[in-house]
Amino acid sequence: MDRNLALEFVRITEAAALASAKWMGRGDSMSADQAAVDAMRKAFDTVRIDGTVVIGEGERDEAPMLYIGEKVGVRKDDSPAVDIALDPLEGTTICANGGVGATSVIAVAEKGNFLHAPDTYMDKIACGPGAKGVIDIDQSPTENIRRVADALKKAIGDITVVILDRPRHMDLIEEVRKTGARIHLIGDGDVSAAIACAWPDSGIDLLIGIGGAPEGVISAAALQCLGGDFQGRLKFRNDDEKSRAQKMGIKDLNKKYSIDELARGSVMFCATGVTDGPFLKGVKTLPGRQAKTHSVVMRSQTKTIRTIEAHHHLENKPHVVHN
Repeated sequence: MDRNLALEFVRITEAAALASAKWMGRGDSMSADQAAVDAMRKAFDTVRIDGTVVIGEGERDEAPMLYIGEKVGVRKDDSPAVDIALDPLEGTTICANGGVGATSVIAVAEKGNFLHAPDTYMDKIACGPGAKGVIDIDQSPTENIRRVADALKKAIGDITVVILDRPRHMDLIEEVRKTGARIHLIGDGDVSAAIACAWPDSGIDLLIGIGGAPEGVISAAALQCLGGDFQGRLKFRNDDEKSRAQKMGIKDLNKKYSIDELARGSVMFCATGVTDGPFLKGVKTLPGRQAKTHSVVMRSQTKTIRTIEAHHHLENKPHVVHN
């Protein structure tokens, strides 16, 4: 995959971040998300790719744009065929409440290299490069914490586990507390949390728990670029979700997916901060209809990580929604 596409994808996440940041702290998560979706969709029309959205805003009857299966990009004879996993606003509630760590994210792989995950839940575990190969979703949280502590040469009391703050995780939280490990509870944004496991100086060592399956694929793509590790297993809420998964080509509904089965081959990951978070600064508005963004772009092939601070003149951004 052409590395020169990386900057093109960053422009897309920048557009979504600039648009959704207008809604930061205004208590309207739907408008924040819609602004991001609109801006991202328009920005895709400027990139020379034959792109297919495989992880997006939902299925076609649920989402008017950036739906699963939608074709995006400027398609010419020489346009590379790529699969795209995206979340225009990861952390809609975070953005609406003015909280920590809302981002706009895109992961891109050569065609056929992402798991086509249905919009259901996924049981997840993720870690950074230092513990790659030791985590196992079939083992207990206690055992995984012990393994990660041994791999990182840390005391268990110095291990920090990030968990979504949900009622379904009450037993998980209690077990982790009994180990003596630290817990960082988050209200939303488990893609950012998974990345934090592999991000230097984040203070996060391990992610455990159940979140969205689409976000699991995006997290796996990012961790491929960072040299981390990820495992997941789909958690269906009803028979309809199982049926949809089977129609998408999933045969073993109880399969344990490795990071290489979720995101294979050459992968690119781009993210732009919407609100300040553990590894990206949020959008900063400046006088004179200007703004500053902070983005990261990563490639699995080289493990190169680039951070980009961009200065924007908003009057020259027709694809950004102005409110």
